[in-house]
Amino acid sequence: MASKLASPMTVQAGRIRTLKNGSCGEAGSGPVVYWMFRDQRVRDNWALIHAVAEANKANVPVAVVFNLFHSFLGAKSRHLGFMLRGLRQLCHRMQNTLQIPFFLFQGEAEETVPAFLRECGASLLVTDFSPLREIRRCKEEICERVSDSVTVHEVDAHNVVPLWVASDKLEYSAKTIRTKINKRLSEYLIDFPDVEDNLPTRMWVLPENHSIDWDGLIADVLRTGAEVPEVDWCEPGEIAARDVLMGSENGFLTKRLKGYSLDRNNPCNPNALSGLSPYLHFGQISAQRCAFEARKRRNSHPQAIDAFLEELIVRRELADNYCFYEPHYDSIKGAWGWARNTLAEHATDKREHIYTREQLEKAQTSDPLWNASQLEMVHKGKMHGFMRITLPFKRSLILFPQL
Repeated sequence: MASKLASPMTVQAGRIRTLKNGSCGEAGSGPVVYWMFRDQRVRDNWALIHAVAEANKANVPVAVVFNLFHSFLGAKSRHLGFMLRGLRQLCHRMQNTLQIPFFLFQGEAEETVPAFLRECGASLLVTDFSPLREIRRCKEEICERVSDSVTVHEVDAHNVVPLWVASDKLEYSAKTIRTKINKRLSEYLIDFPDVEDNLPTRMWVLPENHSIDWDGLIADVLRTGAEVPEVDWCEPGEIAARDVLMGSENGFLTKRLKGYSLDRNNPCNPNALSGLSPYLHFGQISAQRCAFEARKRRNSHPQAIDAFLEELIVRRELADNYCFYEPHYDSIKGAWGWARNTLAEHATDKREHIYTREQLEKAQTSDPLWNASQLEMVHKGKMHGFMRITLPFKRSLILFPQL
């Protein structure tokens, strides 16, 4: 079991990539700014830990900024409401407990972030890691726009084994990446230092009028994205995420773990799943924290823990690997050759049913399994994990009946 504790406020060098070397070096005289976007939490956040450590080393203040894009990948009130409610909690804890100011911008990050860095005279920008091309292009633009004196660090706080450490190429399957991840797992699956024990030594001087109208922002996204309304079964924020993982009443590791290995693939027993997906997606809980706590319980439920860690680490990190190393990750061009060939071979097959996109979205097909899963997405905002695996094959039978 990996139980080594990271030394206070240090981050393993393998988690950090330098995207831009500033002329003043890493420990310049200006403040440190952490641009948060994928890992939206205070606790167990290597990027925040790194930002505070660098600020204290240089004896400069540190601030956290978050940029709310005008539109990102079709997000509606279901996504943005959940995210903003979590950020409101984060902001309160960041400023009142850690004494680290939180700034929220709206617009294009390649404009707002460099402008803020110029205004405050920052020497170091710390960013989260994301494999998505939109974010990577944005970072490239930011590196070009900021002063030559500014250094830019990217920290992978999302994966247990940092993506570039796990593999330097596109992996073919879970089988090929699993061995590589497991070789480095004991090195990276460690406990976190407590950021509250290592507060900034220099305080940021905030303007008197600094405030964020969270109620107004949330009301606005609920109004403009009302066609996909919020769900009430999932409470946002770090506290709720921790409760889902380890709560005394219905926590996954504390109350529901035993049945995971057998029942996680039974859609009729949804409570067997961890329920952590929305929190992991928005970075409101660390996958590393989930894995670290799970490993402690392996002696009691080895099959359940092994199955959970396979999904949490290997399968999740394989997805990041694919998006990072495959430029056409969201296109049929990104499929493996055998898959594209199979589609081409069956393109002219006679289809019993031809559905429009609207019919598929509204669950108006002849397949009750598809319809039930689609309705779960509409009403619950999620789909059972087993159905996410099954439905692509079901869809291939609808489109290509000879398969």
